[in-house]
Amino acid sequence: MGGVQPLSRSTYAKFLPETKDHASYFSFYDVTEKIGIVLGTFFFGFMEYIMDDIRASILSIIFFFVVGLLFIFRVPKNEIEYEVL
Repeated sequence: MGGVQPLSRSTYAKFLPETKDHASYFSFYDVTEKIGIVLGTFFFGFMEYIMDDIRASILSIIFFFVVGLLFIFRVPKNEIEYEVL
């Protein structure tokens, strides 16, 4: 699990537009990460409470992954030129 966050941050950095202010984008990333943790945990527990079966809680996780995948497909694909140091 230790490598997941650096990979997600580097993937997020690839989607950023060319700007000198990357700190505000990563602040947004950190806030949405915390909101995702709270909402994911809440809905996992809520589904278990409603369905009275913890295996049904996986449906909430599947839902969030599908929504996230749909959002990623909506990101415009622009070619970025990188400078070689």
